[in-house]
Amino acid sequence: MTIADAYADFAAREARTVSPTYERLADAVAADDELLARLGTLPPGKQQPNLLFGVARLLGGPVRDPAAFREWALAHWPVVEPQLRTRATQTNEPGRCAVLLPVLAALPQPLALLEVGAAAGLCLYPDRYAYRYGDHTVGAGEPVLDCAATGLAPPAARPRVVWRAGLDLNPLDVTDPADVAWLDALIWPEHAHRRARLRAAVAVAAADPPLLVRGDLVDDLPALAARAPAGATLVVLHTSVLYQVPRARREAFVARVTALPGHWVANESPEVLSHDTLPAPPDSARYNVLALDGRPLAWTRSHGQAMTWFGGAAPATSPPPG
Repeated sequence: MTIADAYADFAAREARTVSPTYERLADAVAADDELLARLGTLPPGKQQPNLLFGVARLLGGPVRDPAAFREWALAHWPVVEPQLRTRATQTNEPGRCAVLLPVLAALPQPLALLEVGAAAGLCLYPDRYAYRYGDHTVGAGEPVLDCAATGLAPPAARPRVVWRAGLDLNPLDVTDPADVAWLDALIWPEHAHRRARLRAAVAVAAADPPLLVRGDLVDDLPALAARAPAGATLVVLHTSVLYQVPRARREAFVARVTALPGHWVANESPEVLSHDTLPAPPDSARYNVLALDGRPLAWTRSHGQAMTWFGGAAPATSPPPG
């Protein structure tokens, strides 16, 4: 896929109906030879729309008007390019916990969570957030994560988490305003509800920061997993992370994670983590596949806003003891 194709695909399958601003912007970049040429000088992992648009927002660039964005990006490329080369897309969307919850709540409790590609670790708090699946609510407090769930009964309870840790090449600190500003810049322009959700989730994490380790998802995973407490179910999880990992390293990661005790929960694009058989997705939008120990269970939207279960009988909630 060319860079132009990637931006056109982002506009059509990810931003359409979700962010009109980014749909227009991505379509404009896809047709702009000069911007495409600048992006072409970057490594493939640094060419993606979310990274370019997030850096623009972080630096105060205009994103609502494609013509103004083009003029700004070309004029400020000496500042934009180093940011693209040194930063990574770390959309630490706590809303993704809403699609993880049905699986996590059904596993033997309590849980020891280890997130790969954790960023600031906001997806390590599924037991602290509240959820709303249509008329069904789980838990109380803030933030409240909304998810349209099809094909399964939502869980009756949140999981019990006794240990939470994250592994990331560049972990972010929820108590550092600069790191939180980067998380904010990655939220799409129209999504005021996600900004409010980010602030609430940051407050949760800052009150009880997770263990975040700088390291590689293959080389450093076993040592961190070994730190999980005995008597808890180890769960290695990740969501929208593996697309940034080269294929050979993805394969090495799968071999490594499947050799660990406990369970593996993945929420990734089917293009980067393949499965033998999948039903047709609900529509032409871009979906992730939620899988437990390599078995696909549901189609999920990228920010956790919807899921469609297809994995047979939905898991029965295994409530925390006591």
